[in-house]
Amino acid sequence: MDSNPTPRIYLGTGGYSDTDMLGTLYPAGTKKTDFLREYAKQYGAVEINSSFYAPIGQKAFTGMVNKAYVQADSELKFAVKLHQDFTHARKGTAEHAQAFLNALSPLIEANALAPLLLQFPHGFDRTREHRLYLAELVSWFQDYPLTIEFRHNAWHTPQVVDSFRQQGLIWCSVDYPKVSGLPPSRLIFTERTGYLRMHGNNLNWWDAMSAADRHDYRYSEAEMQDWAQAIANQRQHFDTLYIFFQNTVNAHAYYNIAMLREALTAHNFDVL
Repeated sequence: MDSNPTPRIYLGTGGYSDTDMLGTLYPAGTKKTDFLREYAKQYGAVEINSSFYAPIGQKAFTGMVNKAYVQADSELKFAVKLHQDFTHARKGTAEHAQAFLNALSPLIEANALAPLLLQFPHGFDRTREHRLYLAELVSWFQDYPLTIEFRHNAWHTPQVVDSFRQQGLIWCSVDYPKVSGLPPSRLIFTERTGYLRMHGNNLNWWDAMSAADRHDYRYSEAEMQDWAQAIANQRQHFDTLYIFFQNTVNAHAYYNIAMLREALTAHNFDVL
């Protein structure tokens, strides 16, 4: 008998407030205030992106836990993206970090916290100054699961991946469009928890006027089958994998999650 438990895969979207999902994920006529309750009935995890733009307080997180756990009777996991001050402006401090963690206490107490996400911009290259900043930043969140997405190719080296393994950091795997200037799409595990962000393959990435334009892409069945196979090929390397589709525009994510769920279930994963 196989003593290893079946790896668990959580599927969800980047954010839950996109009105493009009305009529698919959310029944027509659903109020925005009820989106999370409906979301939690169908998916196992959500990536909170709004925290990147403006701080979210304890009260708001308490409300999220109530909608998901009490109203929807789910056990939704929340991945939370760190504020842009930490990654883009790079003026975060230890005090900012502590305030951010204090706000998360409702999620922590409910055992609802998935990894925290640091997403660095393309301009964050691998200089000595940036490496030192990153080391300090990581130390502020060392008691929590932390996943890091690098959009600059210089970080995508075996040396950096090895350092993640040594530090207990989660490598953020990403499916990027196949365009010049973006790293290759690869699935990498540095911890028993994995993290994958699905950005689509819109070749208009650099010219897009907004994030919605950038993510206007629906994966084909074949693409989802390929990802399911890639994940299955590495099943011995993880216990838990979070996959978040960023292409909620035009409800692409709704259809793609259904495709990937079916493909992963055929590989005998526990899919939430």
